[in-house]
Amino acid sequence: MSDDPTALVIGGGATGTGIARDLAMRGVDATLVDRGGLGSGTSGRSHGLLHSGARYAEADAEGAEECIVENRTLRDIAGACVRETGGLFVRLDGDDPDYFEEKIAACEAIGIETERLDGDAASEAVPGLADEVQEAFRVPDGVIYPSRLVAANAADAERRGATVHPHAPVEDVTVRDGAVESVRVGGAVDATLTPDIVVNATGAWADSIAEMAGVEVGMAPSRGVMVSVEYDGAPPVLNRCRDPDDGDIVVPHDGEVVLGTTSVPVSDPDDYETEDWEIERSVEECAAMLPAVADAPTVRTWWGVRPLYSPDEAGSDRRGISRGFTLLDHDRDGAAGLYSVVGGKLTTYRQMAETTVDEVCDRLGVDAACETATEPLAHADDPDRLDELVEAYGGANPTDVDVVDAPADD
Repeated sequence: MSDDPTALVIGGGATGTGIARDLAMRGVDATLVDRGGLGSGTSGRSHGLLHSGARYAEADAEGAEECIVENRTLRDIAGACVRETGGLFVRLDGDDPDYFEEKIAACEAIGIETERLDGDAASEAVPGLADEVQEAFRVPDGVIYPSRLVAANAADAERRGATVHPHAPVEDVTVRDGAVESVRVGGAVDATLTPDIVVNATGAWADSIAEMAGVEVGMAPSRGVMVSVEYDGAPPVLNRCRDPDDGDIVVPHDGEVVLGTTSVPVSDPDDYETEDWEIERSVEECAAMLPAVADAPTVRTWWGVRPLYSPDEAGSDRRGISRGFTLLDHDRDGAAGLYSVVGGKLTTYRQMAETTVDEVCDRLGVDAACETATEPLAHADDPDRLDELVEAYGGANPTDVDVVDAPADD
């Protein structure tokens, strides 16, 4: 490893590994470090939804359009990192029919493909769907396996010249004369690096890195529970067609479905309480769409922390905070060369990386176009190799441990 990479990326989730890949593809000498195994933060503790954008269509048209564009891109480049399932927004008896109409109209205006179904057609399409379903519409939702996605991005970055170090926590950031001078990295690296550019891609932990550099970001993280239960069917992603609330999404895996989620503010993404009511409410609400999950055996339960960015912490439960992303240039804060990329969604990680690397390359005077939207990820069509890489980079994460750690069929 070079002691002095041109760019140091802190954070080995989807966004950080996507940035390292993009930098390497544009010829920038890049090193990525993460304090743990890759994907062990928010990326690998999500519900793993490949968003169509429909969830945000009526409230955030720009964010929804970003989702559908990246949804299509990932289907092209990510191979076995994603799974085609389709999605269904369902309106139950008692849910607002006007909201349903607003949602489907907003999807169509953005260009998100829809197909309207009456209650009988929805029940025929999804055996086991609740009798209370009045109507539904299809959307192109899917599933992301984040452990594989992160590993594929990291491997692609390395094969193009980047260096990737899991288990290498940042211990200090030194700023001198208005610019980042050095970064002390422990663990597997155990060295002081002097990069020209530092990208803080640590998600919900972005404040911690920023504070080391003496600058502020303004994260407003919230926790959410995911409950995976046994389920023999193969439903599409199910979304409750109502204002976002607890327990309004069901994400299918093989032999399981993931139920979620809640939104509870936390002050420290490393140290927060969890409550049984979150599990109970998520299961109860999801069972309103898919009754069999109410009594299904639980396979595993985990919490994730959303990397929400809101300096003013708008919204009591933080559901109202935008899921869009923001790139902060800390030159304005007296720490030139330091960037923080915050917010966003797993589905839009590649676009977040592209926006960040565009800015970095502009600063460095590198004239190279982004090609990450058209170049397939490393080993994307070789799930066995991907799973080997997942293990090498720190192991599978809760979101997809059932897939990545699952024994191969004989």
